[in-house]
Amino acid sequence: MQSICNWLFRAFRRLFNILHNKFDYLICRILFYIQKVQVGKFSTRGRPYILIAAKGKCIIGNGFSMNNTISSNPIGLTQPCIFFVDNGATLEIRDNVGISQASIICHTSITIGNHVKIGGGVCIYDTDFHSLDPALRKDRKFDFANKKKKPVIIKDNAFIGAHSIILKGVIIGENSVVGAGSVVTKNIPDNEIWAGNPACKVRELIISTDNDPQYR
Repeated sequence: MQSICNWLFRAFRRLFNILHNKFDYLICRILFYIQKVQVGKFSTRGRPYILIAAKGKCIIGNGFSMNNTISSNPIGLTQPCIFFVDNGATLEIRDNVGISQASIICHTSITIGNHVKIGGGVCIYDTDFHSLDPALRKDRKFDFANKKKKPVIIKDNAFIGAHSIILKGVIIGENSVVGAGSVVTKNIPDNEIWAGNPACKVRELIISTDNDPQYR
């Protein structure tokens, strides 16, 4: 009797998850449409927070996947993915990118290449949000007008570990890895592993001829 109950419970949970995921996909598709996001084929668990300004642009390629719930990626975060694009800014996410419960805040330009993996709780900012001058910060208008903005580029096959922060003006090289909890303040060359606060080089990542990565 107990085994039958367990089977019924698992079957019900599986059916519920399937229906719930389809509903989440539909809502997400509507959100993308309302926010004028150009998006290809995608999959989602849960629903993201999306805010694209009237003169902002967000382009997402094919094979995009995202986790927005604690059940879809139970690593201690409860927030959904957040996508914010300001007026005149462009967020471009290319093909086969995976992202979990991360925040991408674009005030000028953020470009994420193909096959990039972005871990849970990652924050990507292309702005300081506020002026570094305390006198200017006293006035909201002057504060925002004098904030610094620089494009962020994450190249193909990069992997950004959970809880990392990518700051303005940073270029992360092809195939490179950012260790969990890192704060990246300067460019990372191709094929390197960086970690820490501020992030620094840990080692090189050697890509063999058969695309099997090996560490040195």
